[in-house]
Amino acid sequence: MSAHRAARRHRLLIVLITLWFTVPASADGLVELGRQLFFDPDLSANRNQSCATCHNPAQAFTDNRDNGVHAAASLGSDGHSLGNRNAPTITYAALIPAFGRDASGVYAGGLFHDGRAATLGAQAKEPFTNPIEMALPDPAAVVERVLGKGAYAAALEELFGPAALRDSATTFDAITSAIAAFENTPAFVAFDSRYDRYLRGEYRLNREEEIGRMLFFSQVINCHSCHLVDARENRAREPFTSFRFHNIGIPVNDELRRASGAAPSYRDTGLLANPRVSDASEAGKFRVPTLRNVAVTAPYMHNGVFRELETAVRFYNRYTLTDARSQTNPETGEPWGAAEVPESVDFALLRAGQPMSELQVRAVLAFLRALTDRRYEHLVYEATATAAR
Repeated sequence: MSAHRAARRHRLLIVLITLWFTVPASADGLVELGRQLFFDPDLSANRNQSCATCHNPAQAFTDNRDNGVHAAASLGSDGHSLGNRNAPTITYAALIPAFGRDASGVYAGGLFHDGRAATLGAQAKEPFTNPIEMALPDPAAVVERVLGKGAYAAALEELFGPAALRDSATTFDAITSAIAAFENTPAFVAFDSRYDRYLRGEYRLNREEEIGRMLFFSQVINCHSCHLVDARENRAREPFTSFRFHNIGIPVNDELRRASGAAPSYRDTGLLANPRVSDASEAGKFRVPTLRNVAVTAPYMHNGVFRELETAVRFYNRYTLTDARSQTNPETGEPWGAAEVPESVDFALLRAGQPMSELQVRAVLAFLRALTDRRYEHLVYEATATAAR
């Protein structure tokens, strides 16, 4: 083994050990099995990538590695493959309903940016056999890796009964059910941000956070249209997403597109890529993400095109203001890029609210930071200190 490869394996081992101890062990057998599977790098083609590699629990279960594209997408097990979408946080993913039409008759729910997986268990299956992710050839190969470890086989039989081992499909279902059980634990669904503590009377929002809260829940800047499941103020356990799909005119991430090797003609059609959707008018729509932990889950949008949360917030002013600053991406100093799928951009939605002033932008950002789970608050402080230097 070359010195370079040995050093790389050593760094990876250190990272995985760190990740392993980030989340406490559980006394529940199913959850504990799911936890072990989530952190196991042997369940990838080159035995070098686990679920936690791209969903780092120390970073709100996102992939904060640079990967040569400023963390916009994750590297596959082969060490060079990249997709064209950003790995979303899986904190609060357990709250996402199954994909379908909601009470208003519009598409909502489902895992992945396009909603194609109905449940957490269904979502957990895909990365194992995706050729640009964990890259095992098929579910049977995943099962073989799992059953190759006697402790896993014994746990599956104890938890699901001997029938769980009768064929690969049944065993694969049991494996991903265990991972889904782990993703339903408080490590992922904490509800202990400053905002949650404020609701319980345990924390008093500072002035800027309070102004941001009032703005967010008001009709003034229209955040509520996409980022509340319930328009009532101060609702406990609010997921801060409607789970619906919208096209807000996100431009192509050119850096990522070049690195991923996608054809020049490629368009990410979002919801239209969901096998259950055939209406061309749904092209370019993506599921609204949760805003919980948004301050520590950069980069932003489905393709990671914006590196800073402030950029993502300011992006909406491009639809309501015409001055040079509002029409300029602060990260590039250039005009905002054109929408990747321009024909379905929801201009009525985007122009419904008033533009944000500088004071309002700062207040909204303060409130968004207050949606950070307690265990990640130090990341907000570190980022703020770095930006101030």
